[in-house]
Amino acid sequence: MPGLLQPLTRAVTYTRWCHLLVAAFVPFAGAFIHPGLSRPAPATWVVIGLQPVPLVLAAALIPAVRRAEGLQARLMLFPGAEARVRSGGAPKVSAAPSASWSDRARTGLWLVLRMETGFVLALVTGLLMTLSLRLAGAALGGSGDAAWLGFTAPGWVYGLLAPLPLGAMAAAVVAAGALAAGAAGRLLGPSGRERLAALEERAERLLEHQRIARELHDSIGHALTLSVVQAGAARAAGSAEFTSRALETIEETGRAALEDLERVLRVLRTPSPSATARPDLTQAERLFGSARAAGAEVDAEITGALDRVPGPVSREGYRILQEALTNVVRHAGPVPVRVTVTAGDRSLLLEVTNPPPDTLSPPSGTGGGSGVEGIRERAALLGGRADAGWEHGHWVLRAELPRGDGRA
Repeated sequence: MPGLLQPLTRAVTYTRWCHLLVAAFVPFAGAFIHPGLSRPAPATWVVIGLQPVPLVLAAALIPAVRRAEGLQARLMLFPGAEARVRSGGAPKVSAAPSASWSDRARTGLWLVLRMETGFVLALVTGLLMTLSLRLAGAALGGSGDAAWLGFTAPGWVYGLLAPLPLGAMAAAVVAAGALAAGAAGRLLGPSGRERLAALEERAERLLEHQRIARELHDSIGHALTLSVVQAGAARAAGSAEFTSRALETIEETGRAALEDLERVLRVLRTPSPSATARPDLTQAERLFGSARAAGAEVDAEITGALDRVPGPVSREGYRILQEALTNVVRHAGPVPVRVTVTAGDRSLLLEVTNPPPDTLSPPSGTGGGSGVEGIRERAALLGGRADAGWEHGHWVLRAELPRGDGRA
């Protein structure tokens, strides 16, 4: 029994009731014009309910009507955040204007369904409330007041019957509200175009999150790796002069990492073009200096004009080179590193070669972490490719990025 009465304790039951009764105003308003409400016959009620349908369908052709109906349905047909009882499976209702004839057709069906359901519910509400009041009056006035029922009984019998119409009315209200909520999800729900746009927007957000994650991994990971290597080398060297140089390198690397972090945070706060400026290959010497400060012997050869490489390609190339040098410092330590950067007419070629820590016995694995995989992802996003592996006792990373037209 408590489960049957639970819908009557929910505010959404009564907001749905009001939402449907408001729609019943249209046929009742038209009835005052034609055919009138003076003792209408059953067939007249059918005419009253159906005559506004063409007008309602015409209104559905206006794109803004779908938006208005969607906003009303969200507010009146589904529990809000403050509801004591949540509706976990509430369908999503669109609040966008009609963008196609399919949207207009579904809006028209919804308007007709809402109006007709509200019209029938208004008649049922009036009929059952009147019946309950007459039964209550018969219970107070004696058996003769209920002769219209076709039988006579003591007053207390009519008193027991009086709540039954109210119960039937409550059941009708709950059922009509559930019908309206279900129909709203189907008829006012997002169209295929809206769902596709939502999926594209979500995909763009995920791609942006991945890009920011890669940026943080490359810049902060690079800085932390160099700092850890410098700190360990300074402790092992036991030289005041070397320690001073190491601390200076750690300071410079930390300052650069903070600049990168602040830039990423600016992108998150205000994604404007001025906030998305990122380092490119014209600043490659900064990477070489950091690697040399960590003990690596970097021999760099640059061919071609780096300042003419398209921006997206140059920026991704910088990050690939940064990740490659970070991996060298992290996994091989202070070893000779050969870096070749070739800016060709059609592609940008990057190659980083280094021996293992012990040149007599190169490691059998390919290295841990996600650095190489991140390099492959960056190259693939630009339509290029990247490979890494052991060749003749040296670890070689190669990346080829097509220059294209500069778009990414």
